Amino acid sequence: MAEESEFADERLAYALLRMVVGINLMMHGVSRMIAGPGEFAAKLVMQFGHAPLPAWSVWFFGLILPTIESLLGLLVLIGLRTRAALIAASLLIAVLTFGSALLQDWAAAGTQLTCALIYSALIFLHRYNGYSIDSWMKSR
Repeated sequence: MAEESEFADERLAYALLRMVVGINLMMHGVSRMIAGPGEFAAKLVMQFGHAPLPAWSVWFFGLILPTIESLLGLLVLIGLRTRAALIAASLLIAVLTFGSALLQDWAAAGTQLTCALIYSALIFLHRYNGYSIDSWMKSR
């Protein structure tokens, strides 16, 4: 009982940050799916026209990225497989940072660096993931 109340603020802070991060990531994907993955992929191909990547690889990545963002965001939001979802999101942000660096889009790379820092903090503080489906499943 004492341990439960001892970390209540930490758990609450973790849950709120986890939820905001999950919504942010999920809505990146959802908004791109609403606009149409093909349209998003076509914009990416144009954006990466001068990058040393084959157009088909950019197109394929653009088609699957919205689904990946939506799924990972949902998992983080609800706290299901939180650690794995955060690790996957960190790897995804590394790939996105690589693309931004290829384009020399340092503003986007800076934003992605901030996301990477937040994902790392959430992984590091994962022990406070008390208000989540993971925690609920563990207690059953």
